[in-house]
Amino acid sequence: MHKRLKKRRENMFAVIFGRPGCPYCVRAVQIAEQLTEQRDDFKFRYVDIHAEGITKEDLAKSAGKPVNTVPQIFLDEQHIGGCTDFEAYAKANLGLYQ
Repeated sequence: MHKRLKKRRENMFAVIFGRPGCPYCVRAVQIAEQLTEQRDDFKFRYVDIHAEGITKEDLAKSAGKPVNTVPQIFLDEQHIGGCTDFEAYAKANLGLYQ
């Protein structure tokens, strides 16, 4: 069982933009769920881009660069990147797997 990390700062909120049938989207949600269990200050929301009518072009505008894949993850409205980027960020900055 993981020890729950106490709040270090204001609440963090991640938004994961993904699509059905995407294994990397599933993995990103699993990482976010683990962070939610480990931390008092982390929350997230998953957005199905197909159900919401969001295009990759829409995501590119928000990210400020071309987007070719999903998931695309934003933390406190800052673009983190895809699943691999999110996992690396979470390991380095949020105590994932500790």
